[in-house]
Amino acid sequence: MFCKDKILTITMGEDMNEHILEMKNISIEFPGVKALNNVDFSVKSGEIHALVGANGAGKSTLMKVLAGANTHYTGDIFVDGEHVEIRSPKDAKKLGIEIVYQEVDVALIPYLSVAENVMFNTLVNGMGKKQLVNWSQIRKSAKEVLDKLHVDVNVNTLASDLTLAQKQMVLIARCVVEKCRFLILDEPTAPLSNSETVELFRVVRELSKENVGVIFISHRLNELYEICQNITVMRDSRNIITLPLTTDLKANTIVEYMLGRKFEEVYEKRVCEIGEPLLVIDNLCENHGKIKNINITVRKGEIVGIAGLVGAGKTELCKTLFGDMPYTGKVTLNGKEIHYKDPASAVKNGFALVPEERRKEGVLISDSVFSNISISAMHKYTNFLSVVNTKKEKEDARRMIADLAIKTPSENQTVSLLSGGNQQKVVVGKWLNSEAEIYIFDEPTKGIDVGAKRDMYQLIERLAAEGKGAIYATCEFNEILSICDRVYVMYDGQIVKELKVSDTDEKELLYYSTGGN
Repeated sequence: MFCKDKILTITMGEDMNEHILEMKNISIEFPGVKALNNVDFSVKSGEIHALVGANGAGKSTLMKVLAGANTHYTGDIFVDGEHVEIRSPKDAKKLGIEIVYQEVDVALIPYLSVAENVMFNTLVNGMGKKQLVNWSQIRKSAKEVLDKLHVDVNVNTLASDLTLAQKQMVLIARCVVEKCRFLILDEPTAPLSNSETVELFRVVRELSKENVGVIFISHRLNELYEICQNITVMRDSRNIITLPLTTDLKANTIVEYMLGRKFEEVYEKRVCEIGEPLLVIDNLCENHGKIKNINITVRKGEIVGIAGLVGAGKTELCKTLFGDMPYTGKVTLNGKEIHYKDPASAVKNGFALVPEERRKEGVLISDSVFSNISISAMHKYTNFLSVVNTKKEKEDARRMIADLAIKTPSENQTVSLLSGGNQQKVVVGKWLNSEAEIYIFDEPTKGIDVGAKRDMYQLIERLAAEGKGAIYATCEFNEILSICDRVYVMYDGQIVKELKVSDTDEKELLYYSTGGN
């Protein structure tokens, strides 16, 4: 690989002129879907502008137009009053528009170092030049921009060894290297702990002071009041309203704009009859010590919460129960001890997992809705010669789509084109088709809106009413209190407290999840 011997020096804030980015009458269609319908949107340099809406409202689609990923739009885009065309990511970069997607792993090259990932576009642009890479300068330049953002990470570390928060910071640093004028952050706080969110906000505020305009997409409305000055609400592929984001603008009002109707904030859980023990876990330990001495009971018709902060071991517990991590201990299902060593045998024993990273682990993102729904129960659709009955696959998928109210033009739609909430419904539909007995939900509402969240609650309640057992793992304690019957609190890979939901509150859950005893 070749590049210039002198790598650019990072100078934040060198362009302190006011810039404005405007989108007018932007429309775009995908097969069977009007994804954007004459949308207007604008953001100024130095502004932090919230963009919200229910899943499928068009937020990410609109931002992908700006980023050059959705090229077949109609309408007009202006930068500082000058008409521009954005028909590729290269066009966007030339205009100083950068995006950090929610799936940060997709944008990083895992086997390259932090320095190489931060300076990646500089390296690529230098390919073909007859000069060797000055690696020491690459590392120096990467460290310079990370230092300016006050991000403490070793530039020699491989991207695969970073936390999600660190990966996000590396991508933001790459945007700074590109001298971005407008930065789009798509659900940036979804995978972060409270302390990591505070650090992200500090970096975003610093960029704002340096005259970068930031578009902040999020479903966590309470966070937006801390960081944003203005808010735009989208619904049904349209811009509904743009308002100053002040304390006078109540979160319930924003939700009503998002949904187009009144929304009752408190979820009234249905009472389901709880039966005999269905799943009993005794002294479960993950072989590498990530979880230790776990004792859990789940009864028929019961929704059991696993509460804990990021890093407490909730995901590791969920994956261990699903056979994805080796374990010791005793697992009893319906009074019979069972043994399994991988997800396939866990599925055969009646386990289902809705993982936190749905796009990476929950669905075949490039496949159709119907093939995703049928994949967990292929025995239903194959004969003795292993020939697949595609007609029956599609018939069952159509019933599941109607049953779960999945918004898709047809069962043939590619899952990647669905909204986050509808992708999550496809994950659940896959397991409903498998007729599992124990459903494990790991952060099931991550990245979905309040309306889709209510749909998810109702799906889980329906499973409980059918006598299934549900495990609901989350760091969102208000969700535990809304949907669960009992809760186990995790800290440092262990269960530290068991509580009845009716006898506890968020304050007590936080106390035990931070190591209180």
